[in-house]
Amino acid sequence: MTPCQRCKWSTRSTEEQLETARNATPEGLRRLARGHDWSGDFETVLGWIMAQQSIDLGSALTVFFNGELQRFNYLSKREVPAQWRGAARLFDTICQRINSGYYRMRPGQRVAQRRTAQRWLEFQRADRAEGRGGRWILDEGMVAAALKGSAWPPASPEPEIAALRPRQGAARLLSRLAPPALARRLCRFWPQQG
Repeated sequence: MTPCQRCKWSTRSTEEQLETARNATPEGLRRLARGHDWSGDFETVLGWIMAQQSIDLGSALTVFFNGELQRFNYLSKREVPAQWRGAARLFDTICQRINSGYYRMRPGQRVAQRRTAQRWLEFQRADRAEGRGGRWILDEGMVAAALKGSAWPPASPEPEIAALRPRQGAARLLSRLAPPALARRLCRFWPQQG
Protein backbone atom coordinates (compact mmCIF):
# COMPACT_ATOMS: atom_id res chain seq x y z
CA MET A 1 0.00 0.00 0.00
CA THR A 2 1.45 3.39 -1.02
CA PRO A 3 1.44 6.46 1.25
CA CYS A 4 -1.26 7.96 -1.01
CA GLN A 5 -3.61 5.05 -0.32
CA ARG A 6 -3.13 5.39 3.44
CA CYS A 7 -3.72 9.16 3.43
CA LYS A 8 -6.70 10.21 5.55
CA TRP A 9 -7.24 13.88 4.77
CA SER A 10 -9.47 14.69 7.74
CA THR A 11 -6.86 13.62 10.32
CA ARG A 12 -3.80 15.27 8.75
CA SER A 13 -2.54 18.84 8.89
CA THR A 14 -2.19 20.97 5.75
CA GLU A 15 1.60 20.57 5.87
CA GLU A 16 1.31 16.78 6.05
CA GLN A 17 -1.15 16.75 3.18
CA LEU A 18 1.17 18.90 1.06
CA GLU A 19 4.12 16.68 1.92
CA THR A 20 2.17 13.59 0.86
CA ALA A 21 1.17 15.29 -2.41
CA ARG A 22 4.71 16.44 -3.16
CA ASN A 23 6.09 12.93 -2.66
CA ALA A 24 3.40 11.22 -4.74
CA THR A 25 3.99 9.69 -8.14
CA PRO A 26 2.03 11.16 -11.06
CA GLU A 27 -0.54 8.33 -10.76
CA GLY A 28 -0.67 8.80 -6.99
CA LEU A 29 -1.19 12.53 -7.42
CA ARG A 30 -4.14 11.93 -9.77
CA ARG A 31 -5.57 9.50 -7.21
CA LEU A 32 -5.15 12.09 -4.44
CA ALA A 33 -6.91 14.71 -6.55
CA ARG A 34 -9.83 12.44 -7.38
CA GLY A 35 -10.33 11.38 -3.77
CA HIS A 36 -9.60 14.68 -2.05
CA ASP A 37 -11.79 15.53 0.94
CA TRP A 38 -13.56 18.84 0.33
CA SER A 39 -14.22 19.37 4.04
CA GLY A 40 -10.61 20.25 4.95
CA ASP A 41 -8.15 22.89 3.73
CA PHE A 42 -8.77 22.13 0.10
CA GLU A 43 -7.71 25.49 -1.32
CA THR A 44 -4.03 25.11 -0.36
CA VAL A 45 -3.56 21.40 -0.93
CA LEU A 46 -5.92 20.78 -3.83
CA GLY A 47 -4.85 24.08 -5.40
CA TRP A 48 -1.25 22.84 -5.44
CA ILE A 49 -2.24 19.42 -6.76
CA MET A 50 -4.36 20.87 -9.57
CA ALA A 51 -1.45 23.08 -10.70
CA GLN A 52 0.72 20.05 -11.49
CA GLN A 53 1.21 18.99 -15.11
CA SER A 54 0.67 15.32 -14.27
CA ILE A 55 -3.04 15.98 -13.66
CA ASP A 56 -4.95 14.89 -16.76
CA LEU A 57 -8.23 16.20 -18.15
CA GLY A 58 -10.28 13.28 -16.79
CA SER A 59 -8.94 13.87 -13.27
CA ALA A 60 -9.54 17.62 -13.53
CA LEU A 61 -13.17 17.09 -14.56
CA THR A 62 -13.64 14.52 -11.79
CA VAL A 63 -12.30 16.98 -9.20
CA PHE A 64 -14.47 19.74 -10.66
CA PHE A 65 -17.65 17.69 -10.30
CA ASN A 66 -16.65 16.16 -6.94
CA GLY A 67 -16.73 19.65 -5.42
CA GLU A 68 -20.50 19.81 -5.98
CA LEU A 69 -20.51 23.58 -6.26
CA GLN A 70 -23.28 23.58 -8.87
CA ARG A 71 -25.50 25.41 -6.38
CA PHE A 72 -23.20 28.45 -6.62
CA ASN A 73 -22.92 28.47 -10.43
CA TYR A 74 -25.54 31.20 -10.87
CA LEU A 75 -24.51 33.37 -7.89
CA SER A 76 -22.26 36.40 -8.20
CA LYS A 77 -18.93 36.28 -6.40
CA ARG A 78 -20.30 38.38 -3.53
CA GLU A 79 -23.34 36.12 -3.06
CA VAL A 80 -21.29 32.97 -2.46
CA PRO A 81 -21.20 32.21 1.31
CA ALA A 82 -17.87 33.17 2.91
CA GLN A 83 -16.90 29.58 3.81
CA TRP A 84 -17.22 28.53 0.13
CA ARG A 85 -15.42 31.46 -1.52
CA GLY A 86 -12.09 29.64 -1.49
CA ALA A 87 -13.66 26.65 -3.22
CA ALA A 88 -15.30 28.97 -5.75
CA ARG A 89 -11.91 30.56 -6.53
CA LEU A 90 -10.41 27.09 -6.95
CA PHE A 91 -13.28 26.20 -9.31
CA ASP A 92 -12.56 29.40 -11.28
CA THR A 93 -8.96 28.29 -11.74
CA ILE A 94 -9.80 24.68 -12.64
CA CYS A 95 -12.42 25.85 -15.15
CA GLN A 96 -9.95 28.25 -16.79
CA ARG A 97 -7.32 25.53 -17.01
CA ILE A 98 -9.78 23.04 -18.51
CA ASN A 99 -10.90 25.56 -21.12
CA SER A 100 -7.37 26.65 -22.01
CA GLY A 101 -6.17 23.08 -22.60
CA TYR A 102 -3.78 23.05 -19.62
CA TYR A 103 -4.96 19.57 -18.66
CA ARG A 104 -4.08 17.05 -21.36
CA MET A 105 -5.72 13.82 -22.36
CA ARG A 106 -3.94 10.74 -21.07
CA PRO A 107 -4.37 7.21 -22.44
CA GLY A 108 -6.78 5.30 -20.24
CA GLN A 109 -8.08 8.35 -18.40
CA ARG A 110 -11.69 8.41 -17.29
CA VAL A 111 -14.20 10.85 -15.88
CA ALA A 112 -15.79 9.37 -12.77
CA GLN A 113 -18.90 11.53 -12.94
CA ARG A 114 -19.90 11.05 -16.56
CA ARG A 115 -23.62 11.66 -16.04
CA THR A 116 -22.94 14.83 -14.08
CA ALA A 117 -20.65 16.06 -16.86
CA GLN A 118 -23.24 15.30 -19.53
CA ARG A 119 -25.94 17.05 -17.51
CA TRP A 120 -23.65 20.06 -17.04
CA LEU A 121 -23.26 20.34 -20.81
CA GLU A 122 -27.03 20.06 -21.31
CA PHE A 123 -27.61 22.87 -18.80
CA GLN A 124 -24.98 25.00 -20.55
CA ARG A 125 -26.74 24.53 -23.89
CA ALA A 126 -30.11 25.39 -22.32
CA ASP A 127 -28.58 28.50 -20.71
CA ARG A 128 -27.08 29.57 -24.02
CA ALA A 129 -30.45 29.12 -25.74
CA GLU A 130 -32.04 31.35 -23.07
CA GLY A 131 -29.29 33.95 -23.39
CA ARG A 132 -27.67 33.42 -20.00
CA GLY A 133 -24.77 31.55 -18.50
CA GLY A 134 -23.40 30.39 -15.20
CA ARG A 135 -20.12 31.29 -13.55
CA TRP A 136 -18.33 28.15 -14.75
CA ILE A 137 -18.83 27.54 -18.46
CA LEU A 138 -16.80 24.54 -19.55
CA ASP A 139 -15.52 24.13 -23.10
CA GLU A 140 -17.96 21.61 -24.57
CA GLY A 141 -15.40 20.20 -27.00
CA MET A 142 -12.95 19.50 -24.18
CA VAL A 143 -15.55 17.82 -21.98
CA ALA A 144 -17.01 15.77 -24.84
CA ALA A 145 -13.51 14.64 -25.85
CA ALA A 146 -12.73 13.60 -22.27
CA LEU A 147 -15.98 11.64 -22.06
CA LYS A 148 -15.15 9.86 -25.33
CA GLY A 149 -11.48 9.44 -24.44
CA SER A 150 -10.28 11.16 -27.60
CA ALA A 151 -7.71 13.91 -28.03
CA TRP A 152 -8.78 17.55 -28.09
CA PRO A 153 -8.18 19.57 -30.12
CA PRO A 154 -8.15 17.11 -32.99
CA ALA A 155 -4.72 16.60 -34.52
CA SER A 156 -3.99 18.95 -37.40
CA PRO A 157 -2.93 17.46 -40.72
CA GLU A 158 0.79 17.20 -41.40
CA PRO A 159 2.17 20.03 -43.57
CA GLU A 160 3.16 19.15 -47.10
CA ILE A 161 6.89 18.59 -47.49
CA ALA A 162 7.02 20.93 -50.51
CA ALA A 163 5.95 23.84 -48.31
CA LEU A 164 8.91 23.18 -46.03
CA ARG A 165 11.51 22.96 -48.85
CA PRO A 166 14.03 25.85 -48.86
CA ARG A 167 14.10 28.27 -51.74
CA GLN A 168 16.07 27.03 -54.76
CA GLY A 169 17.83 28.45 -57.81
CA ALA A 170 18.06 32.19 -58.43
CA ALA A 171 16.43 33.08 -55.09
CA ARG A 172 19.18 31.16 -53.29
CA LEU A 173 21.88 33.00 -55.28
CA LEU A 174 20.22 36.33 -54.56
CA SER A 175 20.19 35.57 -50.84
CA ARG A 176 23.99 35.12 -50.98
CA LEU A 177 24.66 38.36 -52.90
CA ALA A 178 22.20 40.84 -51.40
CA PRO A 179 21.99 42.01 -47.79
CA PRO A 180 19.71 39.66 -45.79
CA ALA A 181 16.82 42.14 -45.36
CA LEU A 182 16.75 42.99 -49.07
CA ALA A 183 17.11 39.33 -50.09
CA ARG A 184 14.10 38.35 -47.96
CA ARG A 185 11.97 41.03 -49.59
CA LEU A 186 13.04 40.15 -53.12
CA CYS A 187 12.70 36.39 -52.59
CA ARG A 188 8.99 36.81 -51.93
CA PHE A 189 8.48 37.96 -55.50
CA TRP A 190 11.08 35.81 -57.22
CA PRO A 191 9.60 32.77 -58.97
CA GLN A 192 10.62 29.56 -57.29
CA GLN A 193 12.09 26.67 -59.16
CA GLY A 194 11.18 23.24 -57.96
